[in-house]
Amino acid sequence: MARHERVNVRAILADPDLRRKLMVRTIQAMQAREGIETTTAQAERAYYVVTEGERAAFFALRPFRGAGKNGIDTRNEVLVRCLRGAANEVRVDVARRDFGLVDGSVLAFQDLGWFAPLVRRFAPLAPQHGHTRSGLNTTEIERFVRQRWETEVDASHRRWVTFAKGGDFCRFYADWDLVFDWTDDGAAYKQVVASKYGSASRFVKSEDDYFKKGITWVETTNLGLNARVLPATGIFGAKSPTLFPSDPKKQYCLLGVMNSVVFDALARCVGTRHWGATAIGALPMPPLGTESAASIARHAEDIHSAKANWDLGNEISSDFGRPWLLHDAWFGADAPISRRLSGLATQEQREEARIVRLYAAINDEVYRLYGISDDTRAMIEETLGERPPETLWPQMKRKTAEQKRMEHVWRLLSYVVKRVVEADADGLVPFAPLSGETSLLDRVHEELAGLFPEQDVNQVEVEIANELKRRVKGYRPAASIGEWLENAYFDYHAGLYKKRPIIWHVASSQGTAPFAFGALCHYHRFDANRMAKLRAGYLRDAIETFRREAALAGREGRADERVEFQARLEEAQALDGKLQAVQEGHCEDPEGGDRDYRILTPWKSADERPRGWDPDIDDGVKVNIAPLQKAGVLRSAKVV
Repeated sequence: MARHERVNVRAILADPDLRRKLMVRTIQAMQAREGIETTTAQAERAYYVVTEGERAAFFALRPFRGAGKNGIDTRNEVLVRCLRGAANEVRVDVARRDFGLVDGSVLAFQDLGWFAPLVRRFAPLAPQHGHTRSGLNTTEIERFVRQRWETEVDASHRRWVTFAKGGDFCRFYADWDLVFDWTDDGAAYKQVVASKYGSASRFVKSEDDYFKKGITWVETTNLGLNARVLPATGIFGAKSPTLFPSDPKKQYCLLGVMNSVVFDALARCVGTRHWGATAIGALPMPPLGTESAASIARHAEDIHSAKANWDLGNEISSDFGRPWLLHDAWFGADAPISRRLSGLATQEQREEARIVRLYAAINDEVYRLYGISDDTRAMIEETLGERPPETLWPQMKRKTAEQKRMEHVWRLLSYVVKRVVEADADGLVPFAPLSGETSLLDRVHEELAGLFPEQDVNQVEVEIANELKRRVKGYRPAASIGEWLENAYFDYHAGLYKKRPIIWHVASSQGTAPFAFGALCHYHRFDANRMAKLRAGYLRDAIETFRREAALAGREGRADERVEFQARLEEAQALDGKLQAVQEGHCEDPEGGDRDYRILTPWKSADERPRGWDPDIDDGVKVNIAPLQKAGVLRSAKVV
């Protein structure tokens, strides 16, 4: 060895095969001292006998079985060649004891070659770095679980708290949109499950770990392990098993490792699509005090932050600020809509490329952390195949650039409508100017003027209208903002809010036909008094207007206009009759039926249910919107 040549001790120690190499050489040296010449092959056999016990040989012959009509099955030929010493890549020798490394798991023989050394070398994730738990077993979902926006969340009194219940595939970051009724530490839920199933403890598990920060993952998925941060604001379910790190400072490092290719491959060694708390807790995890671990933590935190920051523009996010098109810092306050849309596409591409690079760096560091060779890495990645990529905007994955562009426009208008309705004193906004109030379209115009103070609002509306006219798959084209409000908004809002809309479009006709009367109603304020005001105020005003205009047109001989106003009058009167049935809770049959317009809360007795229209928002949108949907007074026939 040259005098100044450096020895990479760290690389040598990281070699997972180091123990075998040293033991083989030691066996040969000891035999030599006794005057016995031992070959490397003999020493290796001795090593395996001493350290691993009986071994078994497996032959991966599936690729040689032939396919199709003309496929030739060559498995026998390959097996014979392998037994004679050729085609050794087909043969895998495994120590039989390695199949018992993880109790209760079915391990593929191809995986044991790299899986077993890691299990023997590193302590399991739990309890080395924390403890893993399975959470609440959920039942009575319709009674105790809501989308966050359906009700009034009161975290200080643990009323409707964050609920991690599985969810969609996503790594590093998730915005938890479900809430659970945990009033008085879940007293009502415990009472219900105890009365129905005999014991609350069968369902309420790991209660001591509720309201703690952790790392959770989806228990059952075909897409592989995906871990994300669990906030300390609520509870977690059985479908979201969770790791609670013993050292909070290592959370992001653990998050990065658990989202890596290596950890996904480890998980797939002990399960195919179902990963509970015990199975994941048993997987090997290296010590986390190295430079690689520090890099993993930084990269994982950067990915989490990037996704969380982008989600600030998502209207249903818990941390929503304003839609992406209104981020003046990215474009300049005077930037027109077209430039903002182009800038958003560039911004998204840039950020997504960055998190892809960060994720690749995490995987490189995790391979180093586990001491996995390049050859083993190639084998692992070939076995796993294609995995879901890192995505900045998961709601729009696999969407085209044109679809994302249109989504930004619709998100802007959705936000504008939301501001208009929320700012209204009674949460009722008519489409036409009625009862001394301005129309919805005029209010949207005023709101856009306030959101784009450096621009001519008329030009802003022209640009928006030009975008709305474009034909893009999945988006209904509209000739104007007014047409979009009438024919596209409610369906879009219901979809965006996951079939639990909080702004309801009451209209005298459904579909896309012109309606005589329409109004937006905010669910949280649409109580008995607002229903009365909708009918006796806005709708009554519209009916009187149509009646007056029809009479005037008749006196002046404008026959066509008289017919038109008369048709609007009858349509509005029909709507009023339907709303009256809902208001009164009309029911023709005590057993229910198509003409039952009561609020039928399933978990409440007949005496507990409201008499007529008197909704309890805690009962949820699905229960309370049902009478209006059944009566046919909503713009869309089916929204939940």
